[in-house]
Amino acid sequence: MQPPARNTTMGLAVGAIGVVYGDIGTSPLYTIREVFNGPHGIAVTHGNVLGILSLIVWALLIVVSLKYVVLILQADNNGEGGIMALMALVRRTVPRESRPVGLLMLLGLFGAALFYGDGIITPAISVLSAVEGLEVGTPALAPYVIPITLAVLCTLFMFQRRGTARVAAAFSPIMCVWFLSLAALGAMAIIDEPRVLLALNPVYGIQFFADHPRDAFLALGAVVLAITGGEALYADLGHFGKRPIRLAWFGFVLPALLINYFGQGALLLRDPGAAQNPFYLLAPSWALYPLVTLATAAAVIASQAVISGAFSITRQAMQLGYCPRLRVMHTSAAAMGQIYLPAINWGLLIGTVGLVLGFESSSDLAAAYGIAVTGTMAIDTVLAFVVIRGLWGWSWLTTVIGAVFFISIDLAFFAANSLKIFQGGWVPIVIAAGVFILLATWKRGRAVLADRLREEAIALESVLYGFAEGAPHRVPGTAVFLTANREGAPHALLHNLAHNKVLHERVVFLTVITEDIPWVAEDRRLEVLPLANNFYRIIVRYGFQDDPDIPKALARCRPLGLEFNQLETSFFLSRETMIPTVRPGMARWREKLFITMSRNAASAMDFFKIPTNRVIELGTQIEI
Repeated sequence: MQPPARNTTMGLAVGAIGVVYGDIGTSPLYTIREVFNGPHGIAVTHGNVLGILSLIVWALLIVVSLKYVVLILQADNNGEGGIMALMALVRRTVPRESRPVGLLMLLGLFGAALFYGDGIITPAISVLSAVEGLEVGTPALAPYVIPITLAVLCTLFMFQRRGTARVAAAFSPIMCVWFLSLAALGAMAIIDEPRVLLALNPVYGIQFFADHPRDAFLALGAVVLAITGGEALYADLGHFGKRPIRLAWFGFVLPALLINYFGQGALLLRDPGAAQNPFYLLAPSWALYPLVTLATAAAVIASQAVISGAFSITRQAMQLGYCPRLRVMHTSAAAMGQIYLPAINWGLLIGTVGLVLGFESSSDLAAAYGIAVTGTMAIDTVLAFVVIRGLWGWSWLTTVIGAVFFISIDLAFFAANSLKIFQGGWVPIVIAAGVFILLATWKRGRAVLADRLREEAIALESVLYGFAEGAPHRVPGTAVFLTANREGAPHALLHNLAHNKVLHERVVFLTVITEDIPWVAEDRRLEVLPLANNFYRIIVRYGFQDDPDIPKALARCRPLGLEFNQLETSFFLSRETMIPTVRPGMARWREKLFITMSRNAASAMDFFKIPTNRVIELGTQIEI
């Protein structure tokens, strides 16, 4: 698979509005409300309102605009972004055998784990906060908020298996209407209270901290909600490119967000009682229910982007060896990037429904939201500046100053949110810790298993030499043995000889290598190495965004001197039965966890799209 074809910059910018900015675009639904009406709500005074608005403005300008849009977007991996792409760049920048690279990889892996917590919380808080607008119209509708939210979420997740191609076409127009509505609502309030624009001056934010340090610190835990979704800018880099994402942000999204936040501030200056839900109270009464409908649609779009992101990051993790093979379904014949992973989809649905039922309000959920986002942003900063130093050649002084500046802001937000751990902030931490253990255990387990297989392997050269001395009977056809070890003879080959006493007339040892780049060019995809006695080694290379397809790869071997007839080709796979032991490598509980994950992983046959009727599996026992 190759990167998607590029359209015009303006067309891609409009597309980015619908996909990239859904999460951050729904933040006005709850950010100002949580500052003044949340668990740590502060008094609605002239100074407090201007101070909070100043903090929101400069958080958007420094964290989102400067750090992500200007700097981190430059750290692309062959045009791709996201935490996995950043980890791949770090591996190229720092010597692979050094201790720092191992620590950085673990840090990046935890950042990826935090994304799953975000993937569960974002749909819950976005849809719930949108539907809660019904309560503004009449308290009589309050009992229906939770059922309607659950109905919307269940419909959203059930629709995933049908693909998003048709719905995605409507994403951009809907989000354009949403951002225009944000700007229109805010502008009407600003006209009535123009002095709110004084908050553009950062002095108001500084003064707020000087006058009320405790309240200001607590308020950071809610202010951070205004920048949630900023990390999606980098994750979606490969879909749209730097210039369209920047054009959409500076030319449309950022102005609309700022106008709406100022509008909410203007409303509070005029009516402090509006703090209960300043977003919906901006709207005239006749526009409330249409606005609830539009907000719910925007929340669904924001959720869709996060769900699709979870599918994408899981596939990347599988390709890079951090996750067991899961069933992957392609929902579009034209766009290979549109995938559906049932296990991830239903896991996210269960988690999201559990959060809605457990917290019951978006205000309570907001306490859980900030931890995942601020943790991810801090990790992005560390990894990004390692890459900036290594690939861009920045001096140590410039790199350290830049890293300290941004990490200080990230840690300030994280520290403020850490006070909410017992109010719900523990949720994303527990989710991330669980996912991290699974990912790290799988990676370590595969390494230990590879070591055990190498210990028991017989050198391929000696096996081939033995065949030359006295080859077993050869039968017509081609045998393809999938093996990760290029030095030793595949276990499946030895078991086949032991049981069947024959060899095929042509034998191929096939090794699949996943590179730390998104896409592998077709001219680098295949490598065919002839061995003795009609034996061959084929190396197939994929990027972590490529879609592995072994039959398709073998069909391209014809120009390289090998032609495969599918009806005369048999694929031999090894299925290892692992036995936990006290041998060094992993703790006993992790060995058992790894074995359980391995038993529930999808087969290599399905993952590599090998025809079922051409596969022969041979088992072997391995002590790990």
